Amino acid sequence: MAETAIEAAARKLFADTRAGRQGTPLPAELTPPDMTAAYAVQDRLQALWQDAGAGPVAGWKVALTSKVMQELVGVDEPCEGAVFANRVYRHPATVAAGDFINLGVEAEIAVRLGRDLPASDGPYDRHGIGESVAACMAAIELVDDRAFDYGLMTAPLLVAENSFNAGCVLGPEVTAWRQLDLAAVPGRMLIDGEVVGEGVGGDALGHPFEPLAWLANNLNRRGGMLRAGQVVLTGSIVATKWLQAGDRMQCQVDGLGEAELTVS
Repeated sequence: MAETAIEAAARKLFADTRAGRQGTPLPAELTPPDMTAAYAVQDRLQALWQDAGAGPVAGWKVALTSKVMQELVGVDEPCEGAVFANRVYRHPATVAAGDFINLGVEAEIAVRLGRDLPASDGPYDRHGIGESVAACMAAIELVDDRAFDYGLMTAPLLVAENSFNAGCVLGPEVTAWRQLDLAAVPGRMLIDGEVVGEGVGGDALGHPFEPLAWLANNLNRRGGMLRAGQVVLTGSIVATKWLQAGDRMQCQVDGLGEAELTVS
């Protein structure tokens, strides 16, 4: 994909989001033909958001961590997106419905890294990467798919749009997470006090550290790395739900507490 097309694709996605336009496939000449091109568009889009005041990259999200979601968009691996500092909220948080085109939420286990994960120490796997995890917590990922028609969605389109990340809400950190079986811990999503979905930590590729290791390796392959202090959202254990003004949503994970979001 030519540099001029990468730049034009990123600028169109940036402008459409800022204007509140519904998500649609990119024009054929700007559509990434593969994941390599899609990440090139994503990198440029991230730079545009940072230039616009979104702040530095404070962490990352891992999407498509279940086979059902991978099959939906026709890929056999997860994908990543950056989380910007100005979009990280602490529990309990409030956001305005008018700041989003189509606000969705996901219930997740997040981790905060205690050290850098450079390529020289990799490749990483689920069993060894826990040494780099300083804390775990319940978290809510905010997603804004701009009401995209999923029948038209492809993995490169999702990646190009920074995997639809619109921020996150982080619950209190738990540093004694090693006492928990993170694959087995139950979690749930509540909206206005009613349970609307349940899962376990292992619903994200079998263990929350599996997507974490995948992300570390994927960033290394692309010339980057996870850094100490960054937060990683490891994938939803409950299907995405969509919120409206007045809704109150909670992510609860046994042993890791909760994160709460109110939409005004």
